[in-house]
Amino acid sequence: MSSTHQQRLRSCTTWLFLFLLLLLYFLYSSNLLLFQPNCPLPSSTDDHDYDNISISTQQKTHTTNSSSSKLQQHYPSTTTTPIIPQKSLRYDTQLKHIVFCIAASSKHWDQRKQYIKQWWRPRQTRGVVWLDQRVRTRRHEASSLPEIRISGTTASFKYTNRQGQRSALRISRVVSETLRLGMKDVRWFVMGDDDTIFMVDNLVRILSKYDHRQLYYVGSSSESHIQNIFFSYAMAFGGGGFAISYPLAKELEKMQDRCIQRYPGLYGSDDRIQACMSELGVPLTKEPGFHQYDVYGSLLGLLGAHPVAPLVSLHHLDVVDPIFPRMTRSPRKDCCRVLRSSKKAQMYIWVGNCREDEVVEL
Repeated sequence: MSSTHQQRLRSCTTWLFLFLLLLLYFLYSSNLLLFQPNCPLPSSTDDHDYDNISISTQQKTHTTNSSSSKLQQHYPSTTTTPIIPQKSLRYDTQLKHIVFCIAASSKHWDQRKQYIKQWWRPRQTRGVVWLDQRVRTRRHEASSLPEIRISGTTASFKYTNRQGQRSALRISRVVSETLRLGMKDVRWFVMGDDDTIFMVDNLVRILSKYDHRQLYYVGSSSESHIQNIFFSYAMAFGGGGFAISYPLAKELEKMQDRCIQRYPGLYGSDDRIQACMSELGVPLTKEPGFHQYDVYGSLLGLLGAHPVAPLVSLHHLDVVDPIFPRMTRSPRKDCCRVLRSSKKAQMYIWVGNCREDEVVEL
């Protein structure tokens, strides 16, 4: 095929395409002209219809308003009162509802029992001291100390932690062993060491916030960041003490021995209890008043920056500086003296701390 013939064919194709384009444009334009949409303008009759519709609508609205006013006369509307949130519940927990489970060692009993005497209230507090073996007790000390019992054997339990001691197995079971004693009217079990000092009134105040019929695991972490990293921020440290509600103690007692067998590599007793709490699905309820005090030196800074919360417990007091140096006992309540005045109408009252063997002077 020659080049001239190809050029003719291309030109014919181009003209044919242009012709089709013009034909389509002509057909589209003629369609718009011949078939216009029928949109008549509103006539006067239509306006009259619209007026009728608006009048009927107004009549209906007036009828509806009048009927609603009649209903309001027969049934007066009640004013909606705002919902006021309930006040925080406080349960009537008393000291008699709390049982202390104190883990102790026969090796340090002669020294550590002095701590217990500082906070124990004979015939008011209830609890048991759990020892690894029998110790000698003097007769005059029996009334100032809790009941002493010997823990059950843990020889069948595995313990593989090389840095810890097997006594952690025994200590972790003191709550369950106390529960098996069958004490009556118990709401809370509070566990602590023999060198833990409890402020029992503050403890009652804290536990009164919680429903003892629910599953509660109340305590606090350590003040030492290293200890919390090594163990857990979600674990209640046993030296600072922690509280377990009675229903939770029952659930713990059912499964604790099997739970302990699953964690032979743990270090202490409190991390074993936390492992069992995790299996039971009960998280730690933190209360900043429980103090493990894995620190050394002076506690004045920590106590001075204490949160706005009751002080519940102190621990490790034998390895920290005295909180009140050169004082062997706390001063008594304020004493007052009424001082004479030269003027008859005036009287001066001096108020200060009572000293040893000091009485009120008038």
